[in-house]
Amino acid sequence: MSAATDAAPVTAPAHPIGQSIRDSLVIARRNLIRMTRIPEMVLFGVIQPVMFVVLFTYVFGGSMKIGNTTDAGVYKDFLMAGIFAQTVTFATAGSAAGIADDMQKGLVDRFRSLPMARGAVLTGRTVADLVQTAITLLVLAIVALIVGWRTGSADPTNAGEILAGFALLLLLGYAFTWIGALIGLSVRTPEAATSGGIIWLFPVTFVSNAFVDSSQMTPWLRHIAEWNPFSATVQACRELFGNPGVVQSDAWPMQHPVWASVIWSVLIIAVFRTLAVRKYRSAAI
Repeated sequence: MSAATDAAPVTAPAHPIGQSIRDSLVIARRNLIRMTRIPEMVLFGVIQPVMFVVLFTYVFGGSMKIGNTTDAGVYKDFLMAGIFAQTVTFATAGSAAGIADDMQKGLVDRFRSLPMARGAVLTGRTVADLVQTAITLLVLAIVALIVGWRTGSADPTNAGEILAGFALLLLLGYAFTWIGALIGLSVRTPEAATSGGIIWLFPVTFVSNAFVDSSQMTPWLRHIAEWNPFSATVQACRELFGNPGVVQSDAWPMQHPVWASVIWSVLIIAVFRTLAVRKYRSAAI
């Protein structure tokens, strides 16, 4: 009499890309749930850009020369693309601090013990931060409309172009969160990550065309501002929003700001995601 053996069913291994996407979404969900339980994270993230809008609009409006005028209304429309871009890039500090906090608490080590894609922890974190940035941007746009910002104030525009402008802003914000991820993995404490995540943003955002007309800068500084990735997104948004301040310049990013914005953002994601995942693998071993 022969004994029959039942073979155990063989499960095909998950596709690496599909597994990475699923794992990233799980981590993103975890961070979004955490965000809802700590609402002050979102609240404080909204207050700062709103303060910038109010301060720049009512304190500097009327004293800044845009084109041939110092009209406060013109500056208000010129300003908003810069404030939007500054808001999405300043989310970098939160990403850096959050990842540094997870590293310090040993949460990342626990994730490493699970059968999950190695880059999912960072990707999930940056996706969750992107959602928070989108919420902040929506609130900021409403505040901007309340204080008098209008699209199409200089050139006619349409809903598709306006949505494209906000999409470029979110793409830039997502790119910068990968810089924050690398910073968060490179320091020892969340406090250091917060400082390291924001201090370098001041020259990036202020040596640009965000708050002043770059054509009025000295030649060497104007050249830096015109090739600044931040400036490309600001210029692209002004074109798409139909707002004043589209500077005539020979620099390629200023002549083709939409393409320049996309290229810069994709390049930043490619470079800093690679560096951050490599740092994560070595730091968590």
